[in-house]
Amino acid sequence: QVQLVESGGGLVQAGGSLRLSCAFSGRTFSTYNMGWFRQVPGKVREFVAAISRNDGSTYYKDSVKGRFTISRDNVKNSVYLQMNSLKPEDTAVYYCAAALTGQAYDYWGQGTQVTVSS
Repeated sequence: QVQLVESGGGLVQAGGSLRLSCAFSGRTFSTYNMGWFRQVPGKVREFVAAISRNDGSTYYKDSVKGRFTISRDNVKNSVYLQMNSLKPEDTAVYYCAAALTGQAYDYWGQGTQVTVSS
């Protein structure tokens, strides 16, 4: 069974940076597409960024393009989300997810809180 554990969340002022990490275990990490999602209480969980297992292609929500960078390390079995120029509207619980096929995410982490103060 795949396990995902996020870390790196916290409180930061607007304009600041945070780096989220997600540790993957239980299966072969390099065979999974990986993604980051976020959720605000009372709202639907939304896609933030994804990185493919094959060629490392990346995909982003429009509002984070140019500010967030997703990356993966297939040796450390981890995926990262570097978040720069943070805005108060980025405040949410951020979740790491793994998809064995396409973008159908099968496994989710427990989430890490990111709070951006104005």
